[in-house]
Amino acid sequence: MSMFSLPLLALAFASTARAEEPSAEVPAVTTVSTVDLTTDAVAQDEEDPAEEDSPEDSVKSERDSVKKGAPADAAPSLPGEDDKRRRIIKTIQKKNFMKIHRYEVGPSVGFVANDPFLNRYIIGGVFDYHLTEVFAAELQVGYAPILGQGGENDPDWKDLSKQLLLENSVSPDISKLTAHGSMALAFSPIYGKAAVGRSIIAFDIFGYFGLGVTATTDDLVALQNDDDSAVLTQNQVHPTTIVGGGARVAFSEGVAARVEGKSMSYIETVNSTTLEMKNNFVVQASVSFFFPGMK
Repeated sequence: MSMFSLPLLALAFASTARAEEPSAEVPAVTTVSTVDLTTDAVAQDEEDPAEEDSPEDSVKSERDSVKKGAPADAAPSLPGEDDKRRRIIKTIQKKNFMKIHRYEVGPSVGFVANDPFLNRYIIGGVFDYHLTEVFAAELQVGYAPILGQGGENDPDWKDLSKQLLLENSVSPDISKLTAHGSMALAFSPIYGKAAVGRSIIAFDIFGYFGLGVTATTDDLVALQNDDDSAVLTQNQVHPTTIVGGGARVAFSEGVAARVEGKSMSYIETVNSTTLEMKNNFVVQASVSFFFPGMK
């Protein structure tokens, strides 16, 4: 007999005792009720195959969960997978050299690379204030000493000048750059790092453009002219446009090296009568010191 039948039989006997006459239908009712309720109990214990989620419903519910931002059930981790996830190597490191709101000062040495007649060696200095990591206000100055007074033994003359003057009696227009100064806006759009041995060196690529002045001295021996007109314009100062660029390599928080080239263009007066466009391309290197320290 089922465990549900005992309570039902007790309920049937109690109903019979309260009645005035015994009813013959009680056992039938009891039997029917017992069978029906027992069947319901069995139906509740069994799982209805129709109520199980179909594959389509499972996929749909998972898709709805993803759309709502709910996390999907994670797939079981493979053996050793957690250890692999913990061994993540960071390939992007934070920037370890900053220029913003810092001063950059340093000496420089250079030479005029495109003058076919003269050797011009320049010593000078560079001063920058970095407004941001990208932009800076820059001041450069340079001085090129005159090492000779013309002739075969003049260290300022190149071989071409000696050949033209001494062998061919040709007078090239030679003017010596003696000093320059410029103010420019510099920008550093490219920043990177390089591994050198066990060290990481930061570098950036920069460019600048601005205005300045250039002082020149005509070589009267090369011009073979010492008239008053030539003497009058022997020493000149020219407004100059500056365009340049280069690379900066930072060895530490406060020390860097720069290699750059700049084009200096100006108009020069020759013999007080002729205007001539000149361009000097200067290649220079410098050591930079940054202060104050990085914040």
